[in-house]
Amino acid sequence: MKEIAKDLLEINAVKLSPKEPFTWASGLKSPIYCDNRLTISYPKIRRAIAKGLAQLIKENFPTVEVIAGTATAGIPHAAFIAEELNLPLVYVRSKPKDHGQGRQIEGVLKKGAKTVVIDDLLSTGGSVLKAVKAAENEDADVLGVAAIFSYQLKALEENFNKARLPFITLTNYTELLSAALETGHISAAEEEILQKWRLDPAAW
Repeated sequence: MKEIAKDLLEINAVKLSPKEPFTWASGLKSPIYCDNRLTISYPKIRRAIAKGLAQLIKENFPTVEVIAGTATAGIPHAAFIAEELNLPLVYVRSKPKDHGQGRQIEGVLKKGAKTVVIDDLLSTGGSVLKAVKAAENEDADVLGVAAIFSYQLKALEENFNKARLPFITLTNYTELLSAALETGHISAAEEEILQKWRLDPAAW
């Protein structure tokens, strides 16, 4: 949905800097930085995200029984989506607690429950696939992953293919660049630079 991409640009949840790239935690140089956590502070935008993802989930995973959010960025969006779909909610910690009952999943996740895991954005898919594995370790039946945004990196496709799991997103890198060009956030020359990054991010 290009409208969501425009919303992300409008609130500076996405920043584009082709001439002075950002450095991700992984060390990768990138001309884009995405912080979808900002969206929770904008009621109109977070509602549009929840309704959009809920609709995509109904279309792609119609048998879903539980919504699972990844800690921490996926939790609020998972909560909004679960409310929209009137479904149970759980959330998945990045690792089990080191005290109490040592849980990694909070909430009630029954064995065999058909589950969709929610994250805020997908880069290579590494972290969300760990959350998927944690749910599967509790004998959940994970149908797939849903997120607001994808960088559309080749590694993402490869990792999900290896996991034999589908994913869906509300918007993506291609739509974002189109929206950024339309709204004057970038020039045509900058769009060309940004397109090259997605095809070979390691070359930057």
